[in-house]
Amino acid sequence: MATKVDPSPWLRDGEEKRESVRDMFADIAPTYDRVNSLMSFRLHYSWRAKAVKSLGLRQGDSALDVCCGTGDFLIPLRSAVGPSADVVGVDFCAPMLKVAAEKRNVQASLTVADACALPLRSEKFEGVTIGWGLRNVPSVESALLEIFRVLKPNGRFVSLDMARPKGAFGAFSEKVFHSVVPLLGGLFGKREAYTYLPKSTVRFLSPQDLAHTLAELGFEDVWFKPMFFGNIGMVGGKKP
Repeated sequence: MATKVDPSPWLRDGEEKRESVRDMFADIAPTYDRVNSLMSFRLHYSWRAKAVKSLGLRQGDSALDVCCGTGDFLIPLRSAVGPSADVVGVDFCAPMLKVAAEKRNVQASLTVADACALPLRSEKFEGVTIGWGLRNVPSVESALLEIFRVLKPNGRFVSLDMARPKGAFGAFSEKVFHSVVPLLGGLFGKREAYTYLPKSTVRFLSPQDLAHTLAELGFEDVWFKPMFFGNIGMVGGKKP
């Protein structure tokens, strides 16, 4: 039986948002990788590699990917820390993790878990990543505080997510984004689910605002970098 998807999960908050978004990702898990590559022209792989490089990880370091989905961040993380280091991926949607587990190049411990209540000990990881995931949590601040908790002192965090370019190009880009992404989802029979990404981008923090939030929560050396003509924001910081 197909999962019933909430037609407007971007309007939900708190526990309603958690359940609605989890159901949506369960529904699109089998087609997620194909649509993701089409939307980004496969550039999301290089964006992830750059994000991991920003962490300055060394062989033997431990790394965590929060909201890991189908595991594409776990591949460059494993490459950065080596074959024997501890690499963990957590996600609240079991069907997404099932796809990750079936990838031979995903070599990590996978756990079903909520980003706002990580079942991991404090000060465990040198590096933490999250890609297109903070928009999906019921509380961005709670998720960031959990990430801060599990980072070791001097550990680094980086987020990749959509952003909204400013000016005339931004208006054009947003119009295309709101039209093309649902259309691509529709090719796989998932138009409603793929309406979520552009709609949730409008409600999500800008890279500048996310950087400000990181600083308020105690992260140091906070930075942000626009990518892909400003449509992607990479934001990072360090735990003192």
